[in-house]
Amino acid sequence: MSIRWKLSSVAFTSVRFDDAFWAPRQEINRTVTIPHVHKMCTDTNRFSVFELNYMRRPPFSIVEIFGDSDPAKWIEAVGYSLATHPDPELEALADREIDRIVSAQLPDGYLNTHFQVADPAMRWKNLRDLHEMYCAGHMMEGAVAYYQATGKRKLLDAMMHYADHIAAMFGHGLGQKRGYGGHPEIELALVKMARATGEKRFYELSKYLIDERGQQPHYYDIEARERGEDPAKFWAKNYEYNQSHKPLREQDQAVGHAVRAMYLFSGAADIAHEYDDASLLAACERIWDAMTSRRMYLTGGIGPSHSNEGFTRDYDLPDENAYAETCASIGLVLWCGRMLQFKGEGKYADLLERALYNGTLSGVSLDGSHFYYENPLASLGHHHRVPWFVCPCCPPNVARTIASVGGYFYSTGADAESRDVWVHLYGQNSAKVMVAGREVSLSQRTEYPWNGRVALKIDAGAPTVLTLHMRVPAWCGRWSLKVNGAPVDTTLTNGYVSVRGEWTAQDEIVLDLDMTPHAVYSHPSVRQAVGKVALQRGPLVYCLEGVDHGQTELSRISIDPADIEKMVVEHRADLLGGVSVLRGKGRVADVDGWNGVLYGRQAPRVMETEITAIPYYAWDNREAAGEMRVWLRTN
Repeated sequence: MSIRWKLSSVAFTSVRFDDAFWAPRQEINRTVTIPHVHKMCTDTNRFSVFELNYMRRPPFSIVEIFGDSDPAKWIEAVGYSLATHPDPELEALADREIDRIVSAQLPDGYLNTHFQVADPAMRWKNLRDLHEMYCAGHMMEGAVAYYQATGKRKLLDAMMHYADHIAAMFGHGLGQKRGYGGHPEIELALVKMARATGEKRFYELSKYLIDERGQQPHYYDIEARERGEDPAKFWAKNYEYNQSHKPLREQDQAVGHAVRAMYLFSGAADIAHEYDDASLLAACERIWDAMTSRRMYLTGGIGPSHSNEGFTRDYDLPDENAYAETCASIGLVLWCGRMLQFKGEGKYADLLERALYNGTLSGVSLDGSHFYYENPLASLGHHHRVPWFVCPCCPPNVARTIASVGGYFYSTGADAESRDVWVHLYGQNSAKVMVAGREVSLSQRTEYPWNGRVALKIDAGAPTVLTLHMRVPAWCGRWSLKVNGAPVDTTLTNGYVSVRGEWTAQDEIVLDLDMTPHAVYSHPSVRQAVGKVALQRGPLVYCLEGVDHGQTELSRISIDPADIEKMVVEHRADLLGGVSVLRGKGRVADVDGWNGVLYGRQAPRVMETEITAIPYYAWDNREAAGEMRVWLRTN
């Protein structure tokens, strides 16, 4: 039986937002974030290096070595933005930067400014550590996005030439190296390029890179010895760090560097589909199940450890010093988006939504110009977003994600004769999709994520028979579906309710999702969350901030879980760009009588207090916001 995608995602270019949530974010992304990323890349010489006239002396920092990837992601973000919001000035700027980039390419197709100028002797000598394929992959993604937005092939042709150079260098043929990149990324980029150009040889290269990873004798051992190094002295101690400790089909845990893992698994899902590879899909499913049940934060953040920017062991999920890199949540969104297309299982859309609304959006300030690299679930008030990082992978990654977010909302049946439409995410938008050869317009009217009522209209220009699948999120305990005001009796299958009918432009399908605030508990083995509870409403995880509690130490505040459903939901258009806050009762341990006393025989007096919770993604966007905490002690 074929395991190929049963669904086909609707391109983000077919979706237009006119809501109060995503539309403003895309506008800020276009007018603030993308120009800001360009300015910072310019100020840090990330574009000028393509003129190949810079000076750089060893020892080289790893950030210098993979600097080409940041302009690449900027170009990708620009392409996505131009596809939905044409901007002649932005396009002209991108054209100039692309001219600079392509002018640096060598006749054999190679393009990496560090190894062309600063360290040519190390070209393709250390795939384990030095990010050549990673940079190539991001530049390929940028080339595809820009070509699809503008029709301009200059960068795309250059990247096709580069990919052919890589294919000539690596493989099982005579004189080829058996190498693959230490930081996965090129695998999914090659698939994008193959789909954009119709050139199947790029699929073959991606498949080789995935299949060869972790094979014995281990390539990273071979290349280390060729450099005169002892492989046993690899700083990360083992190859779990870059997911090459064993062939991917034999893996069953999310290990090592979290961003590398997500990009690898995204590419593997692509190749599983393209080659109808059940064993590769089975590996992705095993790893996904293990990660989501034992190694993931409530926010969709992954990778608790700073030392390896990644995974540690089961149930090790500290909150205050959580790493949870923004790029890792973005990578999780990418992976879930691909896994969702295989069978339309709601669990993948559930996690995609969780990681998008919480772990990803927290990575950028509401004004679009400050960013988080790490996303802890508790803070003493010293963790703040900054305009840029020494390693600035997250800002352009956020920019490209927000610009293309519409691509996660809908799918159609992959079969050309299919009459199925899936609605995965909710937000006020209009979309055009192709169903059985006919263009169908979809229109969502909703205040999601603040309100759970979603009204959908379908217009195909004439009465059209199709099956509509609408996701009922796992966080929703009660829901109802009506067509033209009449209740529909339907069952929930794989997280979706399905209704088939002959639809006209006058028909209205209304899905009501109950958004009563609810308590969330962790597995008892998550030692940092034992005896604690978190607040969630709809797709949003909530937190407390000190500024709303008179700067009371948030660790002294507790809540009765029974009071959570009674919390008052108040929408504040004047707060944090417009958010719904939760207000309710809590208790606070009183410090009166403890002045000068560190330990005593009587428990502290506990008093009632009012608490206010805000969406986690919006924390640290106010002056003197103070502490933040997601997990609260229970009474």
